[in-house]
Amino acid sequence: MATTKHTLVALVDDKPGVLNRVASLFRRRGFNIDSITVGQSETPNISRMTIVVDGTNTSVEQVRKQLDKLIETVKVTDITGDNIVVRELALFKVKTTSANRSEVIQIVDIFRANIVDVSSDSLMVEVTGDEDKLSSLLKLLSGFGVKEVCRTGRIAMTRGTIAESGRRTSRQAESSWDR
Repeated sequence: MATTKHTLVALVDDKPGVLNRVASLFRRRGFNIDSITVGQSETPNISRMTIVVDGTNTSVEQVRKQLDKLIETVKVTDITGDNIVVRELALFKVKTTSANRSEVIQIVDIFRANIVDVSSDSLMVEVTGDEDKLSSLLKLLSGFGVKEVCRTGRIAMTRGTIAESGRRTSRQAESSWDR
């Protein structure tokens, strides 16, 4: 069976130790977590975890069910096949000289990234986008010398809105955008 990157979204209680319990569950099942991001959700005292793992549909579904059984888990959804918006944030510290600084700035502008810190020998670049965009920018900047890299990992949300009876179809979501 072929493995695929799966994006799981878990709503969990915002309590100490929950992240450790979730990570331990994946570790015990032999899964390597590609990325995990955790932050506040729209509901007080509930955190939203976005977990990216590589595995077969069957094995990921099994671990999703086990994650759903944790006491602190409110809801777990595999949004891999859904119509989703995916973003990642990165900071790159790039070596620069007075001779190449303008070239680095041009590349940063092409990627609609921002320069957030300037020193005599480097620029710090902030970029947001999908993983391919960040990797492409990093590859181009590597020619100048990259001193540090810090990436958040994937965050994701399904497109459209959730109706009380379930998810809206893309056609329903499109018609609400036209209003």
